[in-house]
Amino acid sequence: MSADSSWSVADLRAFERDLLFAVRALERQDSPPKGLAVKSYLDAEYPEEINHSRLYQNLDKHVERGLLEKAERDGRTNEYATTEQARTLLNTFARRRAEQTGIELESDSAPSQTDAFEQEGES
Repeated sequence: MSADSSWSVADLRAFERDLLFAVRALERQDSPPKGLAVKSYLDAEYPEEINHSRLYQNLDKHVERGLLEKAERDGRTNEYATTEQARTLLNTFARRRAEQTGIELESDSAPSQTDAFEQEGES
């Protein structure tokens, strides 16, 4: 499957969606997370431990879909980052859910650390 710009959250299973949110949350805290950091994050959210195979198969699916970028951190560790397409998808989903539940969101006037870093790299 190749990158497709028509993805929506409705096309994703719950675990696939949660995986994207986990990568986004972790990359906003620091730098693009490695797979084990994503696993630890999800283990705290899910009642059962996340199987390594399930995790990495789904990370690879998101890379194929163009929702995540995969880079080699060192000789044997990969790190993952959300693409612009994934961030738009997650933001749209979060805003829709917030509107449906009556939750007011903060203004988007201040970019996150990750967004500021990405903008610096483009200059």
